[in-house]
Amino acid sequence: MSKVIQIEYKFIGQGYPAYIIAEAGSNHNHDFDMAKALIKSAAEAGADAIKFQAFKACEHYSKHTPSFTYLKEQGHQQFTYELIQSLEINRNWHAPLMEYARSCEITFLSSPCDLEAVDQLAKLNIAAFKVASFDLTDIHLIRHIASYKKPVILSTGMADYADIQYAVKVCHDIGNENIILLQCTSLYPAPAHLSNLAAIKVMQQAFNCHVGYSDHTLGDHIPIAAVVLGACMIEKHFTVDRRLQGPDHSFAIEPHELKEMIRKIREVEKSIGDGVKNGPCEEEKEMYEKGRRSLHTRRSIHAGEIIKREDLCIKRPGYGIPPRLLEEITGMVARRDIPEDHWITWKDLK
Repeated sequence: MSKVIQIEYKFIGQGYPAYIIAEAGSNHNHDFDMAKALIKSAAEAGADAIKFQAFKACEHYSKHTPSFTYLKEQGHQQFTYELIQSLEINRNWHAPLMEYARSCEITFLSSPCDLEAVDQLAKLNIAAFKVASFDLTDIHLIRHIASYKKPVILSTGMADYADIQYAVKVCHDIGNENIILLQCTSLYPAPAHLSNLAAIKVMQQAFNCHVGYSDHTLGDHIPIAAVVLGACMIEKHFTVDRRLQGPDHSFAIEPHELKEMIRKIREVEKSIGDGVKNGPCEEEKEMYEKGRRSLHTRRSIHAGEIIKREDLCIKRPGYGIPPRLLEEITGMVARRDIPEDHWITWKDLK
């Protein structure tokens, strides 16, 4: 069983609530106040962390990279390099945003996409590092991240088991076993039928790691299902307004939706229980006694009479002898008068 992992003041592992990350990404739109609004809204919704992305186009994409179809369909006509350049976060924001997040009692996280970003975030004592699905094959980046011995969150969209194994091994080789894998489908938005939530349990077994789910589907039902299947972490794209311009706004959830998703997840977590069937819980006792069936009389039976099969019926409430013992009490003698249409107890028989 994987050991419990701590991210700031929250714990991740069996028996702990799913860790909820509001993925702000580049939805700050180069507006510091909007970035703060994202942090505040995520905290008020009950998220455990708010996550941004730290990349530079020059370190991230070739200038010759073709445009992505889904971005063209959203109306983004720039080449990929130009679009990514327009989405870069001002890295001077990291420290004040982290401080603001701390004041809002939410953890600031980021996905560093180059070595400089890793070092800058490490210097700020970031609580954990997130590696995007697109960067999972960059074992040099992952090795550098893992060297800081912080928890490493690895998204696995598009990956096969060899990709995941290489990334996990790089962390292990450098002595970092604080790894959380995230099942993910790298489409924006992602259709529900490609979510492959069964991979959560498979990866838990295959890599002996905690496994969560990074969600790109619309709505909140798929991440809720992921929690039922054992996801220890949920990452969901988040915006203050889906109508804003930018590639990640349209499929993100808004503050009231994030709050409702988290409410549902916490309720579902409580519903899972321990799987043990020990009879009625304390709250079910009245239903157990009054709603279950037991053996009743069809007619008045007098003391000393032998109980016949035709004297008995099965009705509610359940104050009497259980129905499964009908044959056993047939032929017994009434110890006292038993009224018609009344339950029969062992005190009534001899």
